[in-house]
Amino acid sequence: MAKDLNKVMLIGRLGTDPDMRYTSSGNPVTTFRVAVSRQWKDSSGELREETEWFSIVTWNKLAEICHQHLGKNSRVYLEGRLQTRSWEDQQTGQTRYKTEVVASDMILLDSRAARESATVPAAEMPLQPPVDTTPASGPSGQRFDMDDDYIPPLDIGDEDIPY
Repeated sequence: MAKDLNKVMLIGRLGTDPDMRYTSSGNPVTTFRVAVSRQWKDSSGELREETEWFSIVTWNKLAEICHQHLGKNSRVYLEGRLQTRSWEDQQTGQTRYKTEVVASDMILLDSRAARESATVPAAEMPLQPPVDTTPASGPSGQRFDMDDDYIPPLDIGDEDIPY
């Protein structure tokens, strides 16, 4: 029997700071939106750009990590699955739908210096020696940046946690 596949991989920037809250059972959930842009040349050779916005949902430990380490304009790699949920609008009585990426892995792509400069004015930043940013390879052959703030990607499995 053939398996189906529902997998999304995105690299983009957060549009706002992540919003974390808790379900009635105490599970943390963090939501945010990510902008992903693409560029191409049209038939006349003019450079065009298009941005697509994705709603992202993270759960449990990954939700806490995203809330703690991500902020507006953070550049991230996200991996997860698409999920469409529906609800009845209280005001109109209509059924509404929303498709989201339920992320299971996240890698922060901003350099440590870029994250620090976002919170500390450049004039106040201490001078640091150059850092070797050559990616290292993880146990599964996955590439990642080994600096002091490295956050390993988490695999929270295929838990079907209701939203």
